[in-house]
Amino acid sequence: MTTKSITFTLLTSLSMMTAGCGVAQQGASPVVVRITKLEAASGARPDTFGGTLNSDVITIVKRDNVNVSTIFDDFARVEMALALKDAGAPGVTNAPSPTNTVTFTHFRVVYRRTDGHNIEGVDVPYGFDSGVTFSVPVDGTVTASFELVRHAAKEDAPLKALQFSGQIIYTIADVTFYGRDQTNHGIAVTGSIGVAFGNFGDPTA
Repeated sequence: MTTKSITFTLLTSLSMMTAGCGVAQQGASPVVVRITKLEAASGARPDTFGGTLNSDVITIVKRDNVNVSTIFDDFARVEMALALKDAGAPGVTNAPSPTNTVTFTHFRVVYRRTDGHNIEGVDVPYGFDSGVTFSVPVDGTVTASFELVRHAAKEDAPLKALQFSGQIIYTIADVTFYGRDQTNHGIAVTGSIGVAFGNFGDPTA
């Protein structure tokens, strides 16, 4: 094996190792952001958050003593914290500064199924991008709310058919948040939550 080929092999191996490292995926920022909690709530029960979501594609509510069909979007909330990548040495620990504060400005939601059938608009709802702004402090945690399932998705394939078919589509929603620290280093962090779509039982009107 020549020196050139050995060098290429080493570089390839290093590249593969770096790609699999969660810290490296957060770029050149000296901090790493952790999602400590990701929960969601049905639009029909907006105060009941949990670690998974039953997303009701159509909900019957009572208005003026009449049952009415309606569609709710579903919201989620994320809790984040950050830490320095270089925590220092024993007895000489590093402490984050205000410049390490990370501000997130937008996010992307992508749905996938565990059986591999992932064609958007056929097997799963279309993914989407949206804006949300919040900052992760250098100490403690922050909680932010965001839209996880849009109204429009429930009126489009494949969810609309679930209003009448009685079937349930089980998915995992991968949510990626994009932001920057105060020295303009880009940071992205992803969390996942199980989402089941179907025509579920409605709350008592």
